[in-house]
Amino acid sequence: MEFEDRITTANALNEELELEVSLRPKRFSEYIGQKNVTDNLKVYIEAARMRKEPLDHVLFYGPPGLGKTTLAGIIANELHVDLRITSGPAIERAGDLAAILTNLSDHDVLFIDEIHRLNRTVEEVLYAAMEDYALDIIIGKGPSARSIRLDLAKFTLIGATTRAGSLSAPLRDRFGVISKFEMYRPEELRQILRRSAEILRVGIDEESLTEIARRSRGTPRVANRLLKRVRDFSQVMGTGVVDLEITNKTLLALGIDKEGLESLDREILSIIIQRFRGGPVGIDTIAAAIGEERVTIEDVYEPYLIQAGFLHRTQKGRMVSELAYHHLGLSTPQEGQMSFPSKEN
Repeated sequence: MEFEDRITTANALNEELELEVSLRPKRFSEYIGQKNVTDNLKVYIEAARMRKEPLDHVLFYGPPGLGKTTLAGIIANELHVDLRITSGPAIERAGDLAAILTNLSDHDVLFIDEIHRLNRTVEEVLYAAMEDYALDIIIGKGPSARSIRLDLAKFTLIGATTRAGSLSAPLRDRFGVISKFEMYRPEELRQILRRSAEILRVGIDEESLTEIARRSRGTPRVANRLLKRVRDFSQVMGTGVVDLEITNKTLLALGIDKEGLESLDREILSIIIQRFRGGPVGIDTIAAAIGEERVTIEDVYEPYLIQAGFLHRTQKGRMVSELAYHHLGLSTPQEGQMSFPSKEN
């Protein structure tokens, strides 16, 4: 199974983009979680309004699915300006960036997702745009080439990245506000699920909200996706109202265990234990063993396994924790010879 097809992937699936937009909060009053980030942004936005200036450029970083795009939309709404959304891979040439920037009005917000994937040529053009609100364009070739400067509207750039370490220092230093997004707590996910259930008109009890929140890997996008799948099972196999029985039946059918791990997550942990005695083992070796690319392991699987305490990243390689042994029903090396369970968790 490709990682894009995983029910717990934090990346947005193509078929759910339209529905996801309908679930997104539009104002700070509707936004749940990331309190440190939103509290500071409220101050910065109010100050920018009072000075009648554009908001400083903002960089959001953290795992996917935590609400970076949503918060960019809220910022634009609170500033009463237009929002333009694009992504790093979509801006292939400097001309593409120029077309976007020259169509912005004063104080508009430009959101660039996956900004770490901008190519260097485009990134260098962006420096002057962020700092001086100007574009330096080369016209012609050879000896007749000349540079002209185009003035731009005073806009706000909001960049989002899952890999802050991949950003070049010159680009990172041009952001006035840098905010880290954290995984959500179960109680915050319960509030998000309750709001989503009201919008989707899904009847659901509190026990089911708690169970879905607990298995959502700290990610609102995953929580909303699981809610929709539970709704489907309830309509076809139940009464249409979601209760704990249908919730557990759905999650079992999806292969999601009590800690939110799917079969591929458990496979990674099992391979490290079975073939490499629990580690340490290099990331490239793990990637080869499960038939995935290194970047997929690092961006898709590892963040939650590390955050949940099942996997440790050391200088010598990856190591599973005692928690992983117990979760898989295995004895740790200190407890005796490993014995694998007859049933999968």
